[in-house]
Amino acid sequence: MNNRQLFLQHVAQTSDAPLALEIVKAEGMYMWDADGKQYLDMIAGISVCNIGHCHPAVVKAIQEQAQTYMHLLVYGEFVQSPQVAYATYLTRHLPSSLNSVYFTNSGSEATEGAMKLAKRHTGRTEIIAFKNSYHGSTQGSLSIMGDEYWRNAYRPLLPDVQHLLHNSMEMLDSITERTACVIAETIQGEAGVLAPAVEWLQALRKKCTETGALLILDEIQCGFGRNGTLWAFEQYDVVPDILLLGKALGGGMPLGAFIANRDVMWSLTNQPVLGHITTFGGHPVACAAGLAGMKALIEENMMKEVAAKEKLFLELLQHPRIKAVRSRGLMLAVELEDFPANKKVIDHCIKNGVITDWFLFAPQCIRLVPPLIIKEEEIRTACKIILSGLDTL
Repeated sequence: MNNRQLFLQHVAQTSDAPLALEIVKAEGMYMWDADGKQYLDMIAGISVCNIGHCHPAVVKAIQEQAQTYMHLLVYGEFVQSPQVAYATYLTRHLPSSLNSVYFTNSGSEATEGAMKLAKRHTGRTEIIAFKNSYHGSTQGSLSIMGDEYWRNAYRPLLPDVQHLLHNSMEMLDSITERTACVIAETIQGEAGVLAPAVEWLQALRKKCTETGALLILDEIQCGFGRNGTLWAFEQYDVVPDILLLGKALGGGMPLGAFIANRDVMWSLTNQPVLGHITTFGGHPVACAAGLAGMKALIEENMMKEVAAKEKLFLELLQHPRIKAVRSRGLMLAVELEDFPANKKVIDHCIKNGVITDWFLFAPQCIRLVPPLIIKEEEIRTACKIILSGLDTL
């Protein structure tokens, strides 16, 4: 059997029609398959590879840390310099109230930890989330996912969860003194890049403060410069009580985190002790990679041209078949008539060397979330291929 056949037979599948491309190399903006075909990556591993594939500084950090030590003991018991260095660097680039980092293996696990922290700290049980929200796929994060199609097959899920209409002022009255936390994506990703009004997010922050509910902002997909600023919440002049990170956090390695004030985070240390534990969360190699990646993002000023690149995409993506283009920096959703039309364009793009995808709650939309290092010529190439795919509809 070849690798593709072994993949289909022995690797657990998540759909009955995986892309099944056999990628043997990735660097910068590009991937190469086993036949040597080159692909322009327009989804960055779903917002993971914000600084591109195999950034030299990340590769070097991984190699050096792997030669020093890897796993030592469960998270939190030993002082491990990669964790300390990355937590310190992260908090230096966050508001002063977000000063304590709990590293996890993934964004979903960050969501789980944040929900537990909110319940433990407030002594409350109700969790409020929003329709068309995505926060992961484990049972806790699935409970707050804002789409019944994805939740229904796995019921019963967590009780005492409400799903409100996103960006609705009237719905904010549902937040009360029995609400432990409200969790929202700063920019809704899987809904097809939906950005709330500034006034709404500020009103949400105010309502949480008034009721004592913790505000959790999920920047797992939209953080790390994706929207043109390091954190999307900077554009709204709000600060969450808990921040969720993942995807680009690890520089290409598996890493997540929930970040809060140390006084809040301390709730996990007692009654019970070890209130949240993980074996591999904050793995030293992943933390070393993430720190190198974040430093590269900032020191190489990769966010500087995000707005100009977004503008170029919007100028080029003009076609009668396009119903709308929603964007927030280098996070774009190109809305077509329906999913079958979108799938034809996606397949056309892949056939012609451009990797793109669709959104879970907006399957009629083409996903464009390329590495921030994308160049003007590469934007033009990608858009040209997308438009030629639209011409075939």
